[in-house]
Amino acid sequence: MANTTVKGALAIHGQNPQFLIETVIRNRIWESTYWKEHCFALTAESLINKAIELRCIGGVYGNQRPTEFLCLLLKLLQLQPEKEILIEYLQADEFKYMRALAAMYIRMTFDAVEVYELLEPLMKDYQKLRHRDMSGYSLIYFDEFIYSLVTEERVCDIILPRIAKRQTLEENGEIGPRKSRLLDAMEGKSEDGGSHRSRSSGRSSSRSSSRSRSSRSRGSRKSPYRSRNPSEGGSSPPFVDGRYVSRTPSRSRSPYRSRSRSISPDRMEPEPTADV
Repeated sequence: MANTTVKGALAIHGQNPQFLIETVIRNRIWESTYWKEHCFALTAESLINKAIELRCIGGVYGNQRPTEFLCLLLKLLQLQPEKEILIEYLQADEFKYMRALAAMYIRMTFDAVEVYELLEPLMKDYQKLRHRDMSGYSLIYFDEFIYSLVTEERVCDIILPRIAKRQTLEENGEIGPRKSRLLDAMEGKSEDGGSHRSRSSGRSSSRSSSRSRSSRSRGSRKSPYRSRNPSEGGSSPPFVDGRYVSRTPSRSRSPYRSRSRSISPDRMEPEPTADV
């Protein structure tokens, strides 16, 4: 039947893989139109075409209707594809919703060590995803979705199985320390800054030494021109009766004279007044 798990499927976390989704949501998925029309007789290969056509992620919306994302997730739990197929899903960078579907399935079915090893590299992806819930559509980033899968207990209205914390796995030696791109970038900038500072200090020291050498060479040479300033010549400035007398000739006299006569106000004749 369409609602049964494939024959030979392994138990996940000690139970049927379909039971990882709550009974209420699972029944609504089985009764939905998308499940009856598009999820019937799907295989691990033909499911790729349906995953590529996804336009959003999310849980239930409206009148508790399941999204297409949840329907395909339940179908993956029925089929229980191999690990190599899921890794191929994750490597398809151009199909972000299919990667999100595979990441959700890995988080629900794999053990803690494999979850961290497979999902943490996906935090380098910063594509936008449309998320649909009871309040409508919203935009989230792909790295935020992956971070919520690793840290939160409920994602897309699905209660996720509990996994050990990363710190506990690191203390037990089961997983190595996390590689942070931000920390690597900060270390790279610090190294570049140190080399740049050393180069700038070397350049400044070479410039200062060259300037000191040039100033010494200029001081050793005698200038062929004499200074017009009397203080530099060694002779004291001339003083007459306590006043300084300039040696330069005065330029107050002009060779040109004004043609207009200037009449003093004393010599101006008064204007005649008319007799009344």
